[in-house]
Amino acid sequence: MSALESRTFRALFISDVHLGSKAAKADFLIDFLRYHDAEIIYLVGDIVDGWRLRRSWHWPQSHNDVVQKLLRKARKGASITYIAGNHDEFARQFQGVHFGGIVVADRAIHETADGRRLLVIHGDQFDTVVHNQRWLAYLGDYAYDTAMLINRVVTKLRHLLGLPYWSFSSWAKVKVKKAVNFIGSFQTVLSEEARRSHVDGVICGHIHHAAIESYGDVQYINTGDWVESCTAVVEHFDGRMEILTWAHVLPESSAGKDVLVPVDIIDLKGRAARAA
Repeated sequence: MSALESRTFRALFISDVHLGSKAAKADFLIDFLRYHDAEIIYLVGDIVDGWRLRRSWHWPQSHNDVVQKLLRKARKGASITYIAGNHDEFARQFQGVHFGGIVVADRAIHETADGRRLLVIHGDQFDTVVHNQRWLAYLGDYAYDTAMLINRVVTKLRHLLGLPYWSFSSWAKVKVKKAVNFIGSFQTVLSEEARRSHVDGVICGHIHHAAIESYGDVQYINTGDWVESCTAVVEHFDGRMEILTWAHVLPESSAGKDVLVPVDIIDLKGRAARAA
C-alpha cells in the first residue's frame, strides 16, 4: 500500500450507497474515502436505504463508519451537500437543514473550475415507475434484492478462487435489452432537464450505471453506485470530470489481510487505464 497515495480533488460525487442494505459495500467506500478527499462533496441520493430499513433493520458498524467518515470530512472543512433520493426520500423534508456540517437539498447547481454549471440531482424524479406505479417500483426492489443475493454468492465464490470482484447484476443489466433501453431513455430525459434548467450538464445517480456522455451541448454524468460497480465521479482542479472505480479486493501480504485498491480509472473521453 506504500505505493498508493492519497489524492485530493476539487469535487467528489457519490451516490447510491444504500446504507442499511446487505448489498451496500461500505468497506469499499470507507477505503475509497481514506485515499480520496475533496473540497466539495456531493452525496447524490440513496445514501441511506430507508425502504429496506423499514422492512428489516440492518446497520452494521461499517455502515456507521461511513457516516462518521463523512462527518469527519465535514469537520475538517469539506463542503458537503446531501441530495435526497427515492430510497432516502425522508430527507427531503429537511431541505436546507444542516446536520453536522452536511446540508440537505433536493437538487443543487455545481459550478466547475472552468466555469460550467451542472445540475446535481438524484434522478428518481424522472423515473415514471417510481412516481406513477409505486407498487411496481417496490416489486422491482424485491427483484433487485434477489439479483444482489446472487451477486454476493458469486462474489464469495470468486474470492475463494482468488479471482477479483465482478458484478453479476451489472453484467446482466447491460445484457438485457429492456434495461439498456431504460438506461438510454433515462440519460436522454435527464439531459433534457439540464437544458430546461439552462445549465451545461447534469450529474445524477439512481440507475446504478456510471457514465460520462455528451448529448449535443449538454453533458450527462452518472456517478454509478456502491452496491455493484463501486464508482464515484471526481472533478479535477482544472474542471475535468472523471469516473473512478474502487472495486477489487487484493491481498496485502505485509499485513496479512485484504485491502481494496483502485483498478479502473475512466476519463472524460471514456479511455480506461490501469492504476499503478
